[in-house]
Amino acid sequence: MRLLLMSDTHLPKRAKELPEPLLAELPRADVVVHAGDWVDTATLDLLESRSRRLIGVHGNNDGPELRARLPEVARADLDGVRLGVVHETGPAQGREARCAARFPDLDVLVFGHSHIPWDTAAPTGLRLLNPGSPTDRRRQPHCTYMTAALADGRLTEVRLHRLPQRRTR
Repeated sequence: MRLLLMSDTHLPKRAKELPEPLLAELPRADVVVHAGDWVDTATLDLLESRSRRLIGVHGNNDGPELRARLPEVARADLDGVRLGVVHETGPAQGREARCAARFPDLDVLVFGHSHIPWDTAAPTGLRLLNPGSPTDRRRQPHCTYMTAALADGRLTEVRLHRLPQRRTR
């Protein structure tokens, strides 16, 4: 099973549309995960229409329309892997212990908010993934997203993808 992970798209404030390399991944993904801060419902509509399965949550920049359609926390069992999605996890310091305590029933937690890619594991084995942002790099060198695979009840092939810099006209 192939996963496509993204967060913090902030459309149309940070970009006018999702980057083409990210859109090209949609047909290859069995599950698309978005960890919040969509900002517009058009992005949710687009991903719902082009994804086999979409798992998403709302973020702190998402208004009432998105909050009505998306939960604060999402959970799914994907081929025996217990996946969770949330937008905010708090400061980097102590994140692993804090998330392991808050989500003891998960194997993988996808989160966003910081726009900073993150891939660590808590001592309990909880894997923490932040795909960064495909549209707003903030202080990072690149806009990013992640792909991963699930096989035999395990998360494998986690890969951070750097997007080319957008050209300004």
